[in-house]
Amino acid sequence: MSARAVAAIADDSPHVLVVDDDRRLRDLLARFLGENGYRVTTAKDAKDARTLLQTFRFDCLILDVMMPGENGFDLARAVRENSAVPILMLTARTETADRITGLELGADDYMPKPFEPRELLLRLKNVQRRAAPTSEPERTTVNFGPFTFHRDRGELRCGEEPVRLTDRERDMLTVLSAKPGETVPREALSAKGETSNERTVDVQINRLRRKIEDDPANPLHLQTVRGVGYRLIGT
Repeated sequence: MSARAVAAIADDSPHVLVVDDDRRLRDLLARFLGENGYRVTTAKDAKDARTLLQTFRFDCLILDVMMPGENGFDLARAVRENSAVPILMLTARTETADRITGLELGADDYMPKPFEPRELLLRLKNVQRRAAPTSEPERTTVNFGPFTFHRDRGELRCGEEPVRLTDRERDMLTVLSAKPGETVPREALSAKGETSNERTVDVQINRLRRKIEDDPANPLHLQTVRGVGYRLIGT
């Protein structure tokens, strides 16, 4: 196996896996991140990375998109099946569609090559901070306009009046209300076990909007993030 561990620093330092077929870039990142307090392990491709992921616990993954064999998108998809580890993707491809693909697969950030190492370090710290557990209790209610959604009961009320929801609407509202104001990809709003179908999600969203928006064509609470998904504007 050509993967290589680098930087002998404190055992409790954040452990990052860098996966890139460019040896020069792997070495540069290993040295730079090591100098900035990270334990770094590198892998030249997805095959090596999979072996390492079975052996070590990582605090963040830095994945190159364009690699021989299994690409970074495929590896990110596989990782997301059973792990919420932060993922920062690197690519020489700057098309919007590629960035959206990475984010839909669950990547936390996306950085084009070439890049400034200091910027990568800041982005890495940001995705780690967002992923860090907080001591705040999970919210049980979310308010938007005259509505209150009780997440623990799956109950929506307009003032004191209950609003009837279908099971799918309740499930989608539960996902959207987990982090009000943050974008939720369409894929995350698909029913479990259902093949991702953007049209099906859009239809369900439109039905939900008819129950919570004064003007469903110009929504205030349940907004579209073009090309990615939706977000619930609540408090």
